[in-house]
Amino acid sequence: MTETTISIKKHIIKYGLSLALIWIVYSFILYLADNNNDKTLIFPLIEILMHISVIVSAFYTYKSANGGFLKLSEALKIGVGIAIIGGISAMVWNIIVMEIIEPNMLEQILEKSRNNIIEQNPEMTEEQVNENIAVVKKLNAPYPMSIIIFATNTFLGFMISLIGGAIMQKNRDAF
Repeated sequence: MTETTISIKKHIIKYGLSLALIWIVYSFILYLADNNNDKTLIFPLIEILMHISVIVSAFYTYKSANGGFLKLSEALKIGVGIAIIGGISAMVWNIIVMEIIEPNMLEQILEKSRNNIIEQNPEMTEEQVNENIAVVKKLNAPYPMSIIIFATNTFLGFMISLIGGAIMQKNRDAF
């Protein structure tokens, strides 16, 4: 039996750009709907589902093109590669939004955070509130936030790849 070699790189680029496009359209819709700063649970769940669907689709396509075989190592390469491309696009989009499109977004985030802190902890002193806001400001500045987004995307891609690859893997027979 001859082994065929299917280009993993081709799948990573194709599905990575797909994830990037989906993520940017989704983020743009959130921006237009003024939901950029909402901290509800539904938005992260939608983002996780987007990652799962794109990465698992890439696994399925690769496995079909590879004669029904998929190694866990191949799944990890594909999934993490897709997540890295998606993460880079998310970083770039975040910087564009926060630096060019909506330069006062950080102030909006800080104001909303200040109101939430005061509402949830009315006994906090002004100094404690300011300390919390300083931390929020550091984490939500465009570049640190972009790094956090990239790291989160990469980790999420790794976990989806590990679980999805373990479920979908099928190795060639040794004989």
